[in-house]
Amino acid sequence: MLKTVEVSLPDFRNLGVVLRALVVVEGLAFLILLASEAGPAEALAVFIGAGVLREPVLLLVLAALYVLSPRLRRLPYPYGVAAVLTVAGVTGWLGHHAYGHWLALDLKTGDLHAGLVAALAAWGALVYFNWRHRVLSPALAEARLIALQARIRPHFLFNSLNTALGLLRDEPARAERVLENLAELYRALLSEAGALVPLEREVELARAYVEIEAMRLGERLRVTWQCDDDALDALVPPLILQPLLENAVYHGVQPAEAGGEVTVAIALDGDRLDLEVRNPCTATVPPRPGNRMALDNIRERLDLHFDAEAEMRAGPVDGEFVVRIRMPCRHG
Repeated sequence: MLKTVEVSLPDFRNLGVVLRALVVVEGLAFLILLASEAGPAEALAVFIGAGVLREPVLLLVLAALYVLSPRLRRLPYPYGVAAVLTVAGVTGWLGHHAYGHWLALDLKTGDLHAGLVAALAAWGALVYFNWRHRVLSPALAEARLIALQARIRPHFLFNSLNTALGLLRDEPARAERVLENLAELYRALLSEAGALVPLEREVELARAYVEIEAMRLGERLRVTWQCDDDALDALVPPLILQPLLENAVYHGVQPAEAGGEVTVAIALDGDRLDLEVRNPCTATVPPRPGNRMALDNIRERLDLHFDAEAEMRAGPVDGEFVVRIRMPCRHG
């Protein structure tokens, strides 16, 4: 049975995580006021008025979590939760005391109360992130299921085996290479779902797939690689490149009588990693259904790993179908 990854602490250095935490905490604060005040107008007035102290303390807590995030994420999840609540509580207490007295505010709540509220708000945010992770994490296992289903389709498995059999007598070395590549693909698909893997491993897997299809399609399949070597040690979600190449071959090259060229471009842009896959998309060849499933799955996994810091665009551009992915460049 395919397993999903275990839940982990959010990365408080991720812009999307920070923005979501702000929205969750502010939403909780407003709901509490809405329940305690006479009406929505009174709750909104108190909410805005209290923001002069609440917002700086909240930003101070997030700044502390930003600094400590790498160490917190190395802890086992229960200890990490306890550490986050402690950091939030202590920072909220100190921030409330220092900022409130600096502004000479007539504080209605004590510093200890503010620290407890900060810890409670952090707990609410962690509950939300835990829920969100469990909602999205099945996409990791689903990615392997989608790819595995593609592997067992007759158009790939049987054709790959027939290619190997056709080469066995005259070119046994090439036949052995086909079977080795096929085994490598299955090994990757059946392995446990991990978090992030080196891009170099994804490129190797994609090249193994392309080599199998090239032996079957011959000169009809042409693949151009434009790869920045400095990007190969970047960490990316597993099975992010090979399904894009499979879509390109299955939907772009194979239906065309003359075949076509697939272009794979990988480049670093500062602290960002850019992936691009292009394939023919002509009006004379009717579109084939089914490619949206893999694209939607990749988009979900990018959202799970990188939140708002990753983006993916897919669609026809100047006679080609182009998939562009832009994500933070993380190194292991």
